[in-house]
Amino acid sequence: MDKEKWMLKAVEEAEQALKRGEVPVGCIFVHENTIIATGSNKVTETKNATQHAEIVAIEDIINTCHAKGLDSERIFKDTTLYVTVEPCIMCMAALRLVGISSVVFGCHNERFGGCGSVIDVSSEHQLHNQKPVETAGGVFGHKAIALLKEFYKGDNPNAPESKKKQKT
Repeated sequence: MDKEKWMLKAVEEAEQALKRGEVPVGCIFVHENTIIATGSNKVTETKNATQHAEIVAIEDIINTCHAKGLDSERIFKDTTLYVTVEPCIMCMAALRLVGISSVVFGCHNERFGGCGSVIDVSSEHQLHNQKPVETAGGVFGHKAIALLKEFYKGDNPNAPESKKKQKT
């Protein structure tokens, strides 16, 4: 039941991203039954391709831990990420490097997925001797897919002219 409760919060983050014209991916990090960070895509807003939902939230956790004198490594090892879409290869590698314990995601990411859809970075043994991450997919995947379809059916007002859909 907790997976569904937390994933609905991640879906709310994705809905906020959609309202801002971003690809609707949202996440929350849960530590000791408390949300410690939220994130949603900010790629278009920041014009920085690395600002995926997971990276935004990871940076927030690290900055907060640094400001409060906390050990972020200890925090991450007891934290679960709930994210609407399977983390991409970049994000999954970052999650492994910070030592996240588990990832629960909504829908699979057939183009860039790092939890097995493209490559399984979550358990790849050659990744800097990092502990594998437990993953589980399919939690409210239909909601994540609906948000992605909503985004991709229209024009992205923030897209550069060269990337906008051509009207026929």
